[in-house]
Amino acid sequence: MKLTTRNCCPSQPPTPKAEKIAFDRELARLCKALAHTARVQIVQLLLRKNNCMCGDIVEEMPLAQSTISQHLKVLKLAGVIQGNVNGPRRCYCVSPAAIRRLQGLLNDL
Repeated sequence: MKLTTRNCCPSQPPTPKAEKIAFDRELARLCKALAHTARVQIVQLLLRKNNCMCGDIVEEMPLAQSTISQHLKVLKLAGVIQGNVNGPRRCYCVSPAAIRRLQGLLNDL
């Protein structure tokens, strides 16, 4: 049995390989940061409250403070959130630029 291929989708202009690889890596990096339910919930919480102290996040979620801190670290390293240190307290907020970039990458997928 011989398989035939059909061009069922309209063709798109080829993307230069390096640009495609950079696109894929950036999208994967942001998706990986959001690839855990707790991190999605943290981002949703920060979007609702505009900004939040780490202790406030711990009070809202059924996870240990150390677990929340690890999730915050992942989100911060990916650039999804920003954090400021105010004495012993850490204040976090969502990076609007990162969310816009993620939306743009998903739209271009």
